[in-house]
Formats: sequence, structure tokens, C-alpha cells
Amino acid sequence: MSASNVTAKTGAQHLASLRDGREVYLNGKRVDDVTTHPAFRNACKSAADLYDFQARPENVELMTFMPEGGTKRVNRAWSLPRNLDEMVRRRKALQAWAACSYGFLGRSPDHLASALIGQRVGMDVWNKYDPKRAKAFANYVDEAVRQDHFLTYVIINPQADRSKDWGDQVDDLVAQVVDEDSEGVTIRGAKMLGTSSIMANEVFVANLQPLKAGEENLAFSCALPMNAKGLKVLSRKSYEEHAVSIYDNPLSSRFDENDALMYFDNVKVPWERMFVHKNVEMCFNQFHGTPGHVFQNYQSQIRLTVKIKFLIALARKITEAIGTTNIPSVREQLGLLAANSGMVDGMLSGMEASGYHWGEWWCPNRHMLYSAQVLTQDLYPKLINLIRDLAGGSLIMLPSSVEDWADPELARIIQMTQRSPNMDADQKVKVLKAAWDAIGSEFGSRHAQYEMFYAGARFVTTGHSFRTFDWAGGTAMVDHLLASYDRDSK
Repeated sequence: MSASNVTAKTGAQHLASLRDGREVYLNGKRVDDVTTHPAFRNACKSAADLYDFQARPENVELMTFMPEGGTKRVNRAWSLPRNLDEMVRRRKALQAWAACSYGFLGRSPDHLASALIGQRVGMDVWNKYDPKRAKAFANYVDEAVRQDHFLTYVIINPQADRSKDWGDQVDDLVAQVVDEDSEGVTIRGAKMLGTSSIMANEVFVANLQPLKAGEENLAFSCALPMNAKGLKVLSRKSYEEHAVSIYDNPLSSRFDENDALMYFDNVKVPWERMFVHKNVEMCFNQFHGTPGHVFQNYQSQIRLTVKIKFLIALARKITEAIGTTNIPSVREQLGLLAANSGMVDGMLSGMEASGYHWGEWWCPNRHMLYSAQVLTQDLYPKLINLIRDLAGGSLIMLPSSVEDWADPELARIIQMTQRSPNMDADQKVKVLKAAWDAIGSEFGSRHAQYEMFYAGARFVTTGHSFRTFDWAGGTAMVDHLLASYDRDSK
């Protein structure tokens, strides 16, 4: 059967799945329906648009595949590459999805899919830990693949008293096991950051941060539907809700994926959805003993290549709007931005080409992945500042909102003052409004913070780079040099 004759998950199906009675709170009130609420509806639609994109006949082969035992095609994010060609094919699908949001949906469905299939590659690690829990995990991933689920995750503990270990925080702060019986485990406490939880089907709960002996009650991982009884989602301020219009805020009005605190108020987790049970070592190994952490951050670098390309093109569009493109110093800045984009693209290709086999599966090069993370963590704020430098005061002198155009006299003044050598006033304002939304608005500032810290603080990412570098190979060369001469050498 050809790809065009096989169904894939659609946007309408995804929106319907979000009307499940989930307990979401915003501005002191419970949200009845995230798909219609003014704080979330456009973001939910943007998520649904991803599934409509993959289901289009012209995209279905690029974007989807038929999983083993499946009855419908699912996104290629769930596919496990056996070689470099399959990895590149998968990556092109993920880049196409990222382009739908210009790279601004950081926790699109392919992120958690990548994390889970990366952990699935390491089933030997799971089986060594506990065959029963390993089977529960493998069965769950197979189910998530067949359903083409949109998952989010919460794997970080709330920041409270950072001078204390996680197990020494006040009661009920950090999510932990508080009870268990023959049916399952009860958890209570909080996790963050819950990015995209508003429009996800399920949440993967785990602990990425290091734990120590004595903190076994915190050492678990599981998966839950977003409407699990007792699961409360406390949303941060919605930038979508405060966007003036799509014209004024073309990004934040549609791609605010939202972040949220998740509080587990005595949530019961069935044993078939409990993957790590009170084991500190496996909490670490499910991410770092398997390729899970590498695959999830590889997806982030894929998305970032799209976002950086968009921002650099937007920078050039700004210079065209204000007539500075051909100034030598401006072209120099644009060339520098373009070179940085090439560096990120090159590192992505490098981590693929220099990957390695884990059993039958092809995995990205760990050190090149972590090197890219460290460099892009620094690059993003520098990129934003370079674009600000190119824009100058043009991003400040803008009409207050689209409503200004409705007044003939104000429109006449805008037409006169928003002059450009390359475009009319309306187009110039659109360009500059989009630029401000991307780099200067509250939404833009959140993205700068996100790109700097989504993978952890700098000492965390550099730590990954440190532990994956080929110190033995480099040190052998140094030692060879030092051994090749002495004080009497001529």
C-alpha cells in the first residue's frame, strides 16, 4: 500500500484528544478547554498544524513511516535509524516540522519522541537494571509510537533551597514516591518545567538531576496521561493571551508553547507505566547510560539549525527595510551571522557522519553533540545582540498596534514616516514587528533564556563535553611528545 493511501494522525484528531478534562490553571482559574481558551488556542492549533502538515499527501512520505505492528503511519521522529542515510532522512523530517514554527516550538512532539527512542535503543541497560521495568518501558514506547503521541516531560525539580540536597527539601516540594501497593505507585510533589504540556497527550516524569543514596523515593520515572487524576498544571503567564494581534505579534500569538509547573497531588501510577522504581543509579542511566540524552539534544540541535537560519534571514530583512544592506560594515555583520549558521549546520552533519552503532542502531557522536550544545548556548544571545545592533532604533519607532492603520490621519503619518527604499510602509512595519516579537518582546526574551538554559546551566553542558572528550587520545599525543626528548636532546 502506498504512503498516500495510508492515514496519519491529523490536526483535528490531536485537538480532539486535548479535550480530556485535564486540570490546567491560569490566572487563578481552571481552564475548561485549552483548545478554545484565548491563552492557549493558537498554540494548540499550531501543534495541530504539525499533524496536518505530516498528513498531507505530498508530505506523508517525507514525514511519516509505518511502525512495526502499526495500522497507521506515524512521524519519523519515532523511527530508529540503522545507518547514516536513515538518520539523515529522519533529520530532514524533523527540520521540516521545525520550519512550521520557524524553530520556535522547542518542545514539539519530536523532542520527547527522540528522547524515548534514544532510551529504547539502550534496552540492554534497562534489562540489566530490571527486566520487569524494562518490559514496561518498552511496551509503553511501542504504544506511544503506534498512537503517535505528543509527549512532554518534567525531569527537573523545583528550585527552592539550593543549599540543600533534593531529599532535604521541605515535605511535598519535590515529586516522590509516597505509597505503593499491588496496583501501582502513588507520587506527590512538584516537577518543572512542563513546556508544551498544555498541548501534549502525555507527560514523562523522571529525574535528570543527580541523586544520592537515601533519595530513593525521588528516584523514579513513569508516564501519565495529561488528565491523570490529581495532576495539576500551573501555567506561567501566557504571551499568546497578551499578544495584541497576529500582525503585531506574529510569533507569540501562535507559537507560545507555554511552560508550567506540574504538581502531583497523590497521583496513582499503574505498575505498567512505572519504569524506574526507587533506583538512583538507573535514574541517571536511563538518560546517560543509554543514548536517550544524546537523541533528545540532537533533536534540539536540529530545531536550532532552522531557528538560526530564520533569525539570520530576518536580520537581513531588517537591513533591507531600513536600507542598510549594502553598507560594508552591515554586510560584514550579516556574513558573520551566516558563518555562525554554517558552523551549526556543519556540527549537526558532523555528529551524524561520525556517529556510531549501538547494536543495530546508528547514534549521533556524543562529544560533537555536547560540543555543539556548549557553543550554541553562548551563540544564541550573541546572535540576538548582533541583530539588535543591525536594527538600531528601528524596532522602537513603530505604530502602537494594527489599530493605528484604521485611522486615516494616523495611517497617512505612518505611511510618511515608515519609509523604506525597498518596501512599502505596511511591509516595513510587518518586518519590524516580527523582528521585535522574535528578539525584543517578553516572548523573545523567554526564548533567549530558553536557548541558554534548556540543556542545563553552562557548568552542566561543559561537564558533558568534558566527560565525552577523547582525553586518552589527546593525552597520548602529549605524552609521546614529552617522551621524545629530554634535557640533553639536541
